[in-house]
Amino acid sequence: MDHLFGLGWLLILMGMVVVEAQSPSLNIGKKCLGNVMRIDVGPLGGKNLEVAAVMNNTAVVLTSSLASQCGFSMKRDQLGNAMIFASLQNCFAQNLADEMFTTTLHLRVFGPFLAKDEIYQVVETCQYSTWASREVICDTNYMEVSLKRAVPEDYHHPKHAMPLTGMKSPNTRRSAEKVPMDAGFRITTVVFFTPDGEKVMTVNDAYKKGYWIGNSPTRLVQRVPSTAPETFTHNVAGVPMRVFKTSAIFEKTWLATQIDAAAACPLQEGSVFFTQRTITWYLPRHIDPMVTSQQFTLLEVHFGINGQRMDAGEMQANKYSLALTDHYIVTEIPIGAAGGYYKSHVQANLYYVSYMIEPMLELLWSEDSAQELTKYKVFFTIATNVLPHPPQLIDNTAPAEKMFKMALGHFALDVVLMNITLGSEVLSVTDCMARGFNIMEHLSHNDTMRVFSLQVPFTDPAVSKMAGEGVMVYSLHLTFGLLVLDTLAPFSHAAYLESVLEDMIPPSVSGGCDQRNFFILVKHGTKGFNFQTTVGQRLMTPSLAQHYNYMENGTHFSFVVPFLSTDAAVEAIESSSIRSRLNVILVNPQTNEHLKDFSMACNFPSTLTECFPNGTMTALAVKLESVPSLDPSELTLRDSSCGPVYSDERYAYFVFTVNSCGTTRKFLSNGMLYENEIALPDDHDMKPSTKSEEAHYDLKVTCLYDINTSHAVAFHTRPRRSEPYAENSQGQLNVVMRLALDDSYSNFQRLEDFPIAKYLQQPLYFEVELTRSTNPQVSLELENCWATQEDDKTSLPRWNLIINGCPNPVDPYQVIFHPVWADGRVRYPPHFKRFEVQMFAFADEKDDLVGQLFIHCDVVICDAKNPLGGVCSRQCSNSEAGMRGQKRDIEDVVDFEHVSLGPIGFLQ
Repeated sequence: MDHLFGLGWLLILMGMVVVEAQSPSLNIGKKCLGNVMRIDVGPLGGKNLEVAAVMNNTAVVLTSSLASQCGFSMKRDQLGNAMIFASLQNCFAQNLADEMFTTTLHLRVFGPFLAKDEIYQVVETCQYSTWASREVICDTNYMEVSLKRAVPEDYHHPKHAMPLTGMKSPNTRRSAEKVPMDAGFRITTVVFFTPDGEKVMTVNDAYKKGYWIGNSPTRLVQRVPSTAPETFTHNVAGVPMRVFKTSAIFEKTWLATQIDAAAACPLQEGSVFFTQRTITWYLPRHIDPMVTSQQFTLLEVHFGINGQRMDAGEMQANKYSLALTDHYIVTEIPIGAAGGYYKSHVQANLYYVSYMIEPMLELLWSEDSAQELTKYKVFFTIATNVLPHPPQLIDNTAPAEKMFKMALGHFALDVVLMNITLGSEVLSVTDCMARGFNIMEHLSHNDTMRVFSLQVPFTDPAVSKMAGEGVMVYSLHLTFGLLVLDTLAPFSHAAYLESVLEDMIPPSVSGGCDQRNFFILVKHGTKGFNFQTTVGQRLMTPSLAQHYNYMENGTHFSFVVPFLSTDAAVEAIESSSIRSRLNVILVNPQTNEHLKDFSMACNFPSTLTECFPNGTMTALAVKLESVPSLDPSELTLRDSSCGPVYSDERYAYFVFTVNSCGTTRKFLSNGMLYENEIALPDDHDMKPSTKSEEAHYDLKVTCLYDINTSHAVAFHTRPRRSEPYAENSQGQLNVVMRLALDDSYSNFQRLEDFPIAKYLQQPLYFEVELTRSTNPQVSLELENCWATQEDDKTSLPRWNLIINGCPNPVDPYQVIFHPVWADGRVRYPPHFKRFEVQMFAFADEKDDLVGQLFIHCDVVICDAKNPLGGVCSRQCSNSEAGMRGQKRDIEDVVDFEHVSLGPIGFLQ
């Protein structure tokens, strides 16, 4: 702690404005510590503090000389926290029967950055009645002796004295002679004893020289400044101590008497020794100038920091130690321990530190057969030698992060970082943060030292770059500008950092299209790039990679995405093609940085409208990216009762005749043109609003029938041999079920491959086909589908997949229906049904997965003419996942069939 008091006297009238002691910006604490009190004030930062003591409604500024005369001291640490110590018997204390002591202080906080001074009033009352016969206080700026004015028989041991075992009691002497006095005596003269002789002063002369002699109802108090000329140095057991001895002369008419007093306080030089890590303080166990009796017993020893005692647990936690020998009380303090602080010094731009701490020792001893007690308290400021402490720069640069990272330290807490110089630029801390630097302060584990950390990105203009063979060298020259706060001493530290980074080639993406798929190729680039692949809006997971035929060879990987996949975005629909786009993003999983954004759009040939000779039209409506809120199941033809026969979240499939659903006809020179529109019901009858933020969906479908083309047909006749006749008969249509390898439904498992095995939750793609039929007026419908463990379709357990043409609503993984459109293999889409099931397994009574799966379906063949009922006209509500919308109108059920497929085992 630095010891601070202003110079000169100043009276402050009580008419000043007083601020409450507990201010939001200033914390004030008060403690009674035996025969002293402590006032804690802070944090003050760079502001000044003036202390005034109040007596008779007048505040008197405590100068350094008045503070030592009246029993005050103040210490301030490097963070601006102040501690004010006051003897309970200070000059300004209100004393009630030598048991209650009240001190009032005014604190004035001022400085160049304050608009006006702040005044705080602090009042503290301490109760202290356990006075010893003699009490001695050794503070940094004064020595105080308080003696009891009574006969020796009045002295008693404290109730809870703690004897020190194992300690020998050498011969002792009496420390002072006590003489009973009545109220008629007054102090007239003080005699100071020094090696050079006696020096007599009147009480008034003693006051003028900075001494204090006070007389309370039961005690005599004498206080002298530590550097007073009437004090002298005396060697006690090899330890130099500052000593004063006096006799106070009391007189009344025809009578005179005296009271002798003495005090001895240790000096740092000769009593404190330093190693690189430890402070050792020696205090004589037997302080000769204060002991005049041959019967001396040391009863108690207490250790503390900043005036406050510490118990054994606190001392052990902070690694303080206290030991007693035959001649000394030995205290060991680790350098850097909590309770002390480092102080900075600068010489010729070099950084030095010293460590400062103020331990306290309290001793209690007895003398004579009357067992007179002495309490001895010493506040001992220790400052280590000023030693060089050059700052160390720790380079924590992470080349892969392209960031210079460094830490500079360690510094005492009174050092602040002012600026950083980069070339010819001098940047304040605020400028650095605005430029993208990251500056932080870090404290040591016991809050005694500070480290500054700095991060500078490789992309900053101050960073130099130089290309090498396959590498890039980044370098940075900078200078830290630092300042010691209390002395305003500036200093600096120059640093140079260099980082070599492999010239990294980032991953890349390329691609192409055929008539049905996107083909994507991703090259890894330089080893070390960690990235994840996003396809559309989904992360490339192992299951998605398998779905897209993912292939890896070490330097790159590829995958194939169908153009109508849910991860592709449909941009436009043209007369004979669909324009679809695929987005692929490579992302750094640690930083979420996009390493590569790739987008590719292609036109894919597609027959959206088919015209059949019998007047049947089919149309496929695909959801567009520009209409994200569109629900395809809500689309209709011009006649809003004509909905899709199949729909999902992306498509709607319509089947109708040219003379239904609001289809119009135009006669052209070479044919007849049939037209219809697919839109939302409300959009058929009104013009789209120009105020809508989202585009309206309107798809025109047309069929042109040629009426003027002539075809020559050759034929010849022969006589009829018999009359024609018709015979009623019945036939069976053939239905088969297959398992596709993927959702393209182009390759299938062969029957000889069964039994097969699939992973749990792996998609299974089933197709049911009506074969050997060329009648476009019939359609195949799935009435019920279910799974069993046995090939017997009636066996149990059983799990329903499709019920009355709709997905089982209680199935957590509901069936997904896939659309069917004409291609080289599919001539009549109504003759096919495709659905997807996630692989599962049955569980036994112990919840163990067992067995294998057989899939069974009841199939209905419907005649598409007029609506009737049953599964041929079944509609599934929106709450049932799967097929939605209006299904094909039928006249009657032509045939019922049943198909099964299996067995399918599971893999874990």
